[in-house]
Amino acid sequence: MNFKQIATFVKIEHTLFSLPFVLIGYFIALKDFNISPGLDLLWILLAAVGARGLAMALNRIIDREIDATNPRTQGRHLPSGEMSLQTAWLLSAGFLVMLLLGAGLLNHVVLMMAWLPVVVFIIYPYTKRYTWLCHLWLGLCLGLAPAGAWLAIAGDVHGWVAITGLFDAYTDIMWYPTIFFISLGVALWITVFDINYARMDIESDRKNGIHSFPARFDETTTTRTSVQLTLVWFACFAISNPIDGIWFLAASGIMALLNIWVILARDKFGNFQTALFRISMSTGWILFVSLILGFAFEPTSMMLED
Repeated sequence: MNFKQIATFVKIEHTLFSLPFVLIGYFIALKDFNISPGLDLLWILLAAVGARGLAMALNRIIDREIDATNPRTQGRHLPSGEMSLQTAWLLSAGFLVMLLLGAGLLNHVVLMMAWLPVVVFIIYPYTKRYTWLCHLWLGLCLGLAPAGAWLAIAGDVHGWVAITGLFDAYTDIMWYPTIFFISLGVALWITVFDINYARMDIESDRKNGIHSFPARFDETTTTRTSVQLTLVWFACFAISNPIDGIWFLAASGIMALLNIWVILARDKFGNFQTALFRISMSTGWILFVSLILGFAFEPTSMMLED
């Protein structure tokens, strides 16, 4: 087993989806609590890579029999025999250690909450066996990324109050509205991507009893719902208002329109899935860049205060 096998097993390129939102959560926390960047970012990235690898490894393990029945996925490591089940479990354990180590190096709040993403990751592969709402559950998996990065800093400053302020009449709700709506927007954004990604497997899903939105509904409904959810995730990012000015709002609007255009014009692309991947992956990075630009040009930004 070499690095290339591990990278392809966990689809390391898909880390590009979650990483910008991890960074968005981190930089929002720095601004909220007037903190300069530090080593915490390394531990956040360690935990994020561990979480991402664990999620994919568990998905591959739990779905290995489903993958074996789908012509598109029969060549994956476990169905093809390229990787043993024991090796896959060892990789999962390694990624779990990375997640826990990164969380432990941050603060006790993050470490004690590390169970949450693990449980969410374990449940996700089973949802597609029972409901087409599985896409929303995958969205939840990604929606935890900015929230976790924000908590890594907020937990240092305020401990458990960073989470439980909701239940204290004398404490502001620190994670609402900004991080709440950022995370909800991420969840709906990845939901749209996954719904359209599932278009590749409609016939196989129907044949094998796998639930997905495109397998359950027709093409028109899938497209219409994708557009509607895209407008909702744009609204979430707009409501979150992480910075003063129009940078983040404008970037959110532009990327929402581009996502809608790709979905509506899918028949005009030689490879719709490649176009979908590129525009979806670009969305997070454009939003991250807009956030940094907004901080840089905001008169009271943390960067200028220093």
